[in-house]
Parts: sequence; C-alpha cells; structure tokens
Amino acid sequence: MILTFADGLCLLIFFPLCSNVPSTQNVLVPETLLKKQKADAADATKAAAAKAELRKAKIQKRREIFNRAAKHHKEYQANERNQIRLRRQAKSNGNYYVEAQPKLVFVVRIRGINNIAPKPRKVLQLLRLLQINNGVFVRLNKATAEMLQLVEPYVTYGEPNLKTIRELIYKRGYAKVNKQRIALSDNAIIEKALGKYNIICVEDLIHEIATVGPHFREANNFLWPFKLSNPNNMWPKRKFNHFIQGGAAGDREHFINNLVQSMN
Repeated sequence: MILTFADGLCLLIFFPLCSNVPSTQNVLVPETLLKKQKADAADATKAAAAKAELRKAKIQKRREIFNRAAKHHKEYQANERNQIRLRRQAKSNGNYYVEAQPKLVFVVRIRGINNIAPKPRKVLQLLRLLQINNGVFVRLNKATAEMLQLVEPYVTYGEPNLKTIRELIYKRGYAKVNKQRIALSDNAIIEKALGKYNIICVEDLIHEIATVGPHFREANNFLWPFKLSNPNNMWPKRKFNHFIQGGAAGDREHFINNLVQSMN
C-alpha cells in the first residue's frame, strides 16, 4: 500500500499474507469418496461392456432369424415347383396327378351352444372350440377325422394354404403362456416357450404349423384359439346345412381360405 503526504513523501507499506487460509492444492479428498468414484467408474465400464454385448447378441439374433426365414422361403418355393413339375409330367404322359391327402386342416366353429348333444360338446371342448367363430389348426389323422365327423354340423373346415396360415398368426395370433392370452409382439416370447424345440421366431412357428413338423403339437398348443370376426356376406341363408348342399357346415376343402380371409 502506498501513502502520499503533502510534502511529497511517499510511504510504501507491505501487509503479510494470511497464513491461516488453506490452499486448494492441499485439500484432502475423503477415502470413502475416492472408493465411491472408483466403484462408479468400474460400474460404468461394466454397463458399457454389457450394453455392447447385448447389442452384438441382438444383431446376431436378427441375422439368424433372417437366415431362417430365407431358408423356409426356399423350401416353400421348392415344394411348389415340385408340385408343378409333377403335374406337367403327368399331363405329358396323358395321366392325372392326384395330390396327397392333406395333413392339416383349419376348423372354425359356426354354431353356438344351444341343442348340442353331450358327445359333440365334448369333442368341441377337446378341439378347444369353446365359442362361435373360434378357429384352430388340427393335424388330420384317423382319430381327428372321426372327431370332425362327430362335430361336422357345428363346424366348417378345410385345408389352409401358406398365405392363410401366415395371415392368421400375424394378425390374430396370441400365445398361451401360464394360461394367459399374450399377444405375439416379440420373438422372445416364442423363444422362451418353444426354444427347446428349435422354434425361436414367428417364421419358425409358421413353418412348423404349415409343414406339420415333429413338434406340431407343442407349437399348436402354444397358440391360443383364434378369435375371428363374422364374415361379410359369406354365410348362406341355410347356414347349418352342409357346404355341398349350399350351407356352411362340413368340409369345404381349399374354399376355407376365402372364408378365413373374410373373417380375419
């Protein structure tokens, strides 16, 4: 500090620095805070590594699902080309090509609960057709064919094509998990329930149903019965007559696809 007097003299005064004020360089960080910072940094590193691994696993899963879908598509195309080849071969030889008996049918209940005998009622329960307009996939063999004959006045059925199966599962498909009806919104639901049968995605499920594979029973039981809508102007006036007689009941073969697409 400089003081100036009237006679022109100046006095320079020095004030010593206060030694009681601590310097910021000498502040000690508590050991617990250091440990916490170190633990937080380790947790952040682990979380980043786990996130990267999860992202990598998801990419690999998507690639696997894409490859499976492509493989199934090639199989469908090969089967279709084989059918065309056999028809052409039979036609060139002057013969008729008779396709194999269908292994899969889609059954739709068209009648309510009134005036149903006990035996057909029990068969409808075994087929899981508890409500009107409910539909299920059924593997066709001797036992199921006899069951369908018993309930023929109450249901209509036929052989679904691949397009019908795919649209049903994608639009109306629900899973049965712990006796709960859950929408098929994620492939993880399918993988968790059917992964042990090598069914990890919707395309695998469609393939197992369409080809009536070795694990058809598990895949079909995994699907909740389809709840369909009333078809638009598709029911005839005499609905409960047989399909051959102008009604809606009984076997309608490949015409089931038109009915299901109008009810989907």
